[in-house]
Amino acid sequence: MKIQEKHRDRRHRLLHVYIGVLALLIGGNRAQSQDTKPAAPVIVDGETQIVPAFKDPEKWIRHDLWVETEFNSDGDGKLDRMHVDVTRPQQTETEGLKVPVIYVSSPYFGGTGTAAKEFFWDPRHELGDTPPKRKIPPPTQRKGERPTISKSHVNEWVSRGFAVVHSSSPGTGFSQGCPTVGGDNESLAPKAVVDWLNGRAAGYTSPNGKKKVTADWSTGKVGMTGTSYNGTIPLAAATTGVEGLEAIIPIAPNTSYYHYYRSNGLVRHPGGYMGEDIDALYDFIHSNPRRRKYADRTVRDKEMAQGMDRETGDYNEFWAGRDYLNDLGPMKAATLMAHAFNDWNVVPEHSVRIYQALKAKGVPVQAYFHQGGHGGPPPMKMMNRWFTRYLLGVENGVEKDPRAWIVRENDERSKPTPYADYPNPAASAVTLYLSRGNPQRGELGTTKPPKQRTETLVDNFSFSGSTLAQAEWTNHRLLYVAPKLTEALHLSGTARITIELASSKPTANLSVWLVSLPWTKSRNAKITDNIITRGWADPQNYRSLTESEPLVPGKFYKMTFDLQPDDQIIPAGQQLGLMIFSSDRDFTLWPDPGTELTIDLDATSLKLPVVGGAEAFAKAIEEKADESKK
Repeated sequence: MKIQEKHRDRRHRLLHVYIGVLALLIGGNRAQSQDTKPAAPVIVDGETQIVPAFKDPEKWIRHDLWVETEFNSDGDGKLDRMHVDVTRPQQTETEGLKVPVIYVSSPYFGGTGTAAKEFFWDPRHELGDTPPKRKIPPPTQRKGERPTISKSHVNEWVSRGFAVVHSSSPGTGFSQGCPTVGGDNESLAPKAVVDWLNGRAAGYTSPNGKKKVTADWSTGKVGMTGTSYNGTIPLAAATTGVEGLEAIIPIAPNTSYYHYYRSNGLVRHPGGYMGEDIDALYDFIHSNPRRRKYADRTVRDKEMAQGMDRETGDYNEFWAGRDYLNDLGPMKAATLMAHAFNDWNVVPEHSVRIYQALKAKGVPVQAYFHQGGHGGPPPMKMMNRWFTRYLLGVENGVEKDPRAWIVRENDERSKPTPYADYPNPAASAVTLYLSRGNPQRGELGTTKPPKQRTETLVDNFSFSGSTLAQAEWTNHRLLYVAPKLTEALHLSGTARITIELASSKPTANLSVWLVSLPWTKSRNAKITDNIITRGWADPQNYRSLTESEPLVPGKFYKMTFDLQPDDQIIPAGQQLGLMIFSSDRDFTLWPDPGTELTIDLDATSLKLPVVGGAEAFAKAIEEKADESKK
């Protein structure tokens, strides 16, 4: 009996030891599992944070593939495939983590051609004439090595738990097809990539093979961004209404190729690229050498040659098909627009027109503007909050933020000032009238003067606009100057000019600048520092943007058109100046000098968007008003 009890006690002791060891093992494994909990995005104050587990580039997974589209733009009988690269956290492979995607597409990733002026159009010819034939540049040489198309945005977003995807647009890099510069295939190509990220389109390991690759690591939530042409493509993709494209941040996007290469019926070149037109841009980006002859023959030599119309500059079906304002119907992606008010390459109307349309449509939209030149993204904080809200579904309240964020003069771009909207809701139009003064300076004021009749200028493209604005005496422009500001004046919105004029010839350029005087003499000042806004128009299109008609020499025509949108605070001590001239050397064609434009001052006026309206304007020139009383 005692022996049996002894064995029983021993068994009990051993059982307790086993239970204790088992408990330790279980506890240890539990602690270990807690220490190695799968990595995931971390959100603080509505923003994704850099996560150490995602931060090491050596552990990122990189691969490329080709996504099949729904179009055949190169005429080879096969659907085109777009070259795509992927950079994602290793946890998407080792731990089954699914992540949202930041996606950038571009025609530039595969290399670009020459921008030498010898391959642009020669602007030196009469208006309305068939221009001299353009010299075709040598083929663009493709560059780049697989699997990486680009490294842009990778460091910023992969470390925060996103995947970053790049693709080359049709006919560029290793992507099949041909570029169309704003044609439908440039909208459908990124749509196919978004579809692939959602399991709706096929991806392959090679451009012509059958081995498929899937995006089983993707949540299907996609945000797109990019600058200039790379900023145009997010908007192009969003106009398809593709499911999964939740948010876009277009930076300085070209939203209409007509507005890029034309202006109110006038042939106009983008700032810094005198003589460039849409066919030259085609040659610049067409870096995929395969089927080049077919693409050139069908797109550049046929479609563009017939549609772009450098003779009249009229708006037509060719341009309408490359104007994304016409395609916004299906669009629903939350949009944060970014642009600069002194961007004279892709002028600010490109973003403002889309911003206003999306606002009217009810799509979530905000705008970030700064005072610099081409490009310039919103602060990382703004972009982070935008993508965190719409790609991760975090209720951070970004949709309740002010609609407009504007970097004020001399402020850092990371510190924009918030406004309820753009234009500033407190702004209203103030009508300004012209008083005689040629060839020196006339006056610009709110009171319509007694009958002024006419003044005449003589066109001469030899003089730049900045030279004409600074000239004390010249008959090559008309300049009307307002009284000196006694306090700062805030302009916000789009100035609009109504002008009645007669030309000595059937065709003429018309250019208008609004400037701030006196001209800045600082060595570090840029030419644009004194330019508030500007605009261009063809008087032949006074009645219709789609149909020009030759001017009857000596006959007066009235037309109204917008200058470029702006938001600027003009400091005290400056004077507003309205300059009217003909050929703008840096933007328009260069006809023989000598065309005379005669302006009817009594029928010409400028509507200026002033924060505070007429009362604020009158107060800002109070010194002049007081002097008049004396």
